[in-house]
Amino acid sequence: MSRTSQRLTTVEEYSKLLDKFDTFLFDCDGVIWTGPKLVPGVTDVLTLLRSRGKNILFVTNNAKKSREMYKKAFDGFGIQASVDEIFGSAYASAIYLSKILNFPKDKRVYVIGEEGIEHELKSVGIQYAGGTDPEDRVFVPSGDYSSINRDPTIGAVLCGFDAYVNYKKYAKAHTYITTNPDCHFILTNADPTYPAGGAFYPGSGAMSAPLRYSTKKTPTIIGKPHRHMMDTIMAAHHFDPERTIMIGDNLETDILFGINSNITTLLVMTGVTNESHLSGEGKSDTVPDYIVASMGDFAVLAEGK
Repeated sequence: MSRTSQRLTTVEEYSKLLDKFDTFLFDCDGVIWTGPKLVPGVTDVLTLLRSRGKNILFVTNNAKKSREMYKKAFDGFGIQASVDEIFGSAYASAIYLSKILNFPKDKRVYVIGEEGIEHELKSVGIQYAGGTDPEDRVFVPSGDYSSINRDPTIGAVLCGFDAYVNYKKYAKAHTYITTNPDCHFILTNADPTYPAGGAFYPGSGAMSAPLRYSTKKTPTIIGKPHRHMMDTIMAAHHFDPERTIMIGDNLETDILFGINSNITTLLVMTGVTNESHLSGEGKSDTVPDYIVASMGDFAVLAEGK
């Protein structure tokens, strides 16, 4: 049986949807804001949801920032959000290591990534190497690999977005994955691109490609659309999946994440998805339950509360 979507366009339809769910999971970029600008009306909608006692969680694949760093972004937009309501793929990866893998205290994680990942690993008591360490942000001349040796203390390689990625980091990560017994290979997310300034550039998934190719290892992927992200959210927040909705702008991450997690989905058209993805030659196989032009459209309900 094929899935179909309902387009929401009336006040009555908006009201029925809000009444139907208790927990609202929001992607951020493309839903709450687009680049440096808030989606018009979205602040009023979030305030309305809170006034009705709804649970709000923000779920993002961005691994550059820790929850505390994201909190500052929300504060800058004037949006109410607590650290506990924010789930980035960096934090989810740290929780996966500590809670699901029971990562040994005497082992370290080698990081291809930035300070957001380091902050989250530290928050759960996991030691790490690489990342922002200046010694790993240097050029290695071809053939001079004396600094790249097997390190038995590395029990996992965690790869995310890294603007300082270089051959030394790849060589170290490759060595640990292929020579350390039972070394875990984990990706914060597999996003092929990263949005910035209205354009797209290589993302975490693209940055992990050299390691996937060289090690011939299949990594564990934490972020959307994979179920591991939902497992970490549900470990921290208890809610009824049948009364939960995932709201996003990307069919292949946000909406597929909701489908993989067996929760209802709402697609907003203020981000990466356009009409060509919903019909015609470029149509995606991923079908949301609901579609709305903008999350800000629900602000009409705040006017009459």
